[in-house]
Amino acid sequence: MRNNTQTLPTLFGLLWKQSFAGAGRAALILAACLAGRGPATAQDLSVENEYLRVKWQRAAAKLEAIAKPSGRRFLAEGRLPGVGRSASAYVGALRNKPLGSAAALEIRAGDGGGARVLLFPGVPFLFLQRILANPTPREGVVDKIPYVRFRLDVDAPATALRVLGTGGLTAPDRNPGSYVFLAAADPAARSGAVAAWLTQDRGSGILFSSVTNRAVEISARLEYGRLAIPARKAVEGELLAIGWFEDARLGLERYADLVAKWHKIHLPPKPDGYCTWYSRPHGGACDEKRLAELARFIAKELKPFGMRFVQIDDGWQDGKRRNGPAKIFIRHNPNGPYPGGMKKTAQALRKEGLIPGIWLMPFVGDRQDPFFADKTDWFVKNPDGSPYFVRWGGTCLDMSYPPARAYLSNVVDRVVHDWGFGYLKLDGLWTGMAAQLLYVNNGYRLDDLGRAVFHDRSLTPIEIYRSGLRLVRQAAGPDVFILGCNVSQNMRTLGASFGLVDAMRIGPDNGPSWRGLKRGPWHASNRYFLHGRVWHNDPDPIYVRPSMPIEHARLLCSWAAVAGTLTVASDWLPELPPERLEILKRALPSHTLRARPADLFETDLPRIWTLKAEAADGPRWIVGLYNWEERQPTRIECDLARLGLDPEGEYAAFDFWGNRFLPPVRGKLAADLPPGSCRVLALRPAASHPFVLSTSRHVTQGVVDIVKEVWNEGDSTLEGTSRVVAGDPYELRLWLPNAEWRATEVSVEGAGAPAKPSVQKSGRTLRVRFTPSRSGAAAWKARFAPPAAAAGTED
Repeated sequence: MRNNTQTLPTLFGLLWKQSFAGAGRAALILAACLAGRGPATAQDLSVENEYLRVKWQRAAAKLEAIAKPSGRRFLAEGRLPGVGRSASAYVGALRNKPLGSAAALEIRAGDGGGARVLLFPGVPFLFLQRILANPTPREGVVDKIPYVRFRLDVDAPATALRVLGTGGLTAPDRNPGSYVFLAAADPAARSGAVAAWLTQDRGSGILFSSVTNRAVEISARLEYGRLAIPARKAVEGELLAIGWFEDARLGLERYADLVAKWHKIHLPPKPDGYCTWYSRPHGGACDEKRLAELARFIAKELKPFGMRFVQIDDGWQDGKRRNGPAKIFIRHNPNGPYPGGMKKTAQALRKEGLIPGIWLMPFVGDRQDPFFADKTDWFVKNPDGSPYFVRWGGTCLDMSYPPARAYLSNVVDRVVHDWGFGYLKLDGLWTGMAAQLLYVNNGYRLDDLGRAVFHDRSLTPIEIYRSGLRLVRQAAGPDVFILGCNVSQNMRTLGASFGLVDAMRIGPDNGPSWRGLKRGPWHASNRYFLHGRVWHNDPDPIYVRPSMPIEHARLLCSWAAVAGTLTVASDWLPELPPERLEILKRALPSHTLRARPADLFETDLPRIWTLKAEAADGPRWIVGLYNWEERQPTRIECDLARLGLDPEGEYAAFDFWGNRFLPPVRGKLAADLPPGSCRVLALRPAASHPFVLSTSRHVTQGVVDIVKEVWNEGDSTLEGTSRVVAGDPYELRLWLPNAEWRATEVSVEGAGAPAKPSVQKSGRTLRVRFTPSRSGAAAWKARFAPPAAAAGTED
């Protein structure tokens, strides 16, 4: 509470016709003040859908939630700060545009406090929303709101549970606090609760776990920094989702699906490309001459494999480096690395068939730079009227001030529509809400959100930040790919960016060192469920440079290829040795499916990832096994059931980097991995006919290249179509039911491939190899003589 504001006797009250903050597209509308509701009552009341039943226990002033159909009570003693035993409740219906109509439980406190519980059909979460009221005759200001506190009612003892939040995987009493989401689960069973903020339009949602009387408790807090509530008015808080899942990973994924639905997210195709920043030599922004050399090399060697963009990083812009990068983004530095200008540079990249990309910081300026000398009113202020500074970011442009917004719009318009850049990397996002730099920020940390003074005091810092991102999109247009960078500068940008960027740098800068290369996998594993749903996760570049052990290069590239994240290179590509370039080619392009870690609740950096691709005769599984220990070998064992496979089944297996068929897998998968290494295995269920088990094109062994695969029982042929690259030897690795099967005829058509490929049989395996002269689709067919037919021919 600020000293210059009205002290409110209560922070909670009931809102009747207040639209959900800032979201006409997602406004909650009370239908005729909950039409059809009964009168307020002093009795216990409940609402339910096919997944949950939620009860308000009036005498105890507590909520409880029960999962259906098991009848498990997972949420017990749910307390709503500010709502006591005198509160009354009623039920009704609530219309909501993204999720349909909800059963609503309204809880009113005698002093005007209130809360709302919503259950939507077909949604396995309850949604809690607090109502914040100011019954006084003067404006009131709110900073932090305690939302709810409840006990997690589970069979396992608190010591057996693990909590996953943005701060990592911890014991429940070691969790530092998490932004946006929190999952508490039994690692062995994977069952547990997921609590996560569906919306963060005005406030920043935080979640905590603790242990009290040997039971896990979860509490939620909503932080605004500064929320102004007009006299005798009320506002709605954000929506907090809480649910119980037999596999908490699926709960996190379902939550991300709901975020996408709520914000009407339709992700564009994921591009793979190049970032100049980490290259050695010619890193930073690169330069005009070297960028042209790089673009020619990429167009020839890597564009056919899926590399689509080249992004220029920090150093091209005008201004003096002071408290971080130079900050004049509306023009280039004429004495810098691109004297010919950025329009000429973008045109040169497009001439090579590549999307030009560029780095900028949209929400910053430099008050000390002469360019901004007459524009000091554009900046966010301290309470005393002086400019508000942040470390590395400088002075923050006030996105609630029309002239500052007009300037940013002009910057983006010039970069996109005049210069011609189609990929924007937006760094320093946190400056848009004018808060402290907390880099590297994972678990919850206090900051100064709300201390800075914006022009429009009726808006919260989160609202202003989101309006700035919307402005960037409006100026850029719908076809420009926008990458946010990065949440680790201040984790409030994680949830505050939902629905406003196409991809997000999900963690801090990495690098080719052992410590650096693990940063991307850690952060992208921790937030894996957002990928492909809310945005494309960007873990920062992959590296294959000669200065790192080749096993480390394979480890990092294989992890990215299986996880399917945004794949970006940042080595000096023209000088890579062939064996290093080969690794990069096998990781391009990134696939479009959704992979998941199998041991998410067992280890802080998951060692097992699975990817499932459907095929005509059943699924194709890719299993990535990773040893994140630099100096220690490890043995990884996992029951097939834990991978989602049939524990009673038999699976053919192929080791990609080992380039070898493995003995059939039954019951359990086990592998010994040297330090800092990986194995990527293709698995398919054994069948009564031949099938493609693996290919040489990509680490995912058929996922990105096989377009069609069909077994024709009538004439004993296996045929299909593969996407191939000119000059790149392509191999199909076929599994046969037994060693008696033999191929009588194998042919290839299309992509300039030889009609008769090389065929090599060994026992119950077959390799078909050819080199296409053109990139495109190659149709292949193999006719087989089954054992009975083969025996008849010999007679």
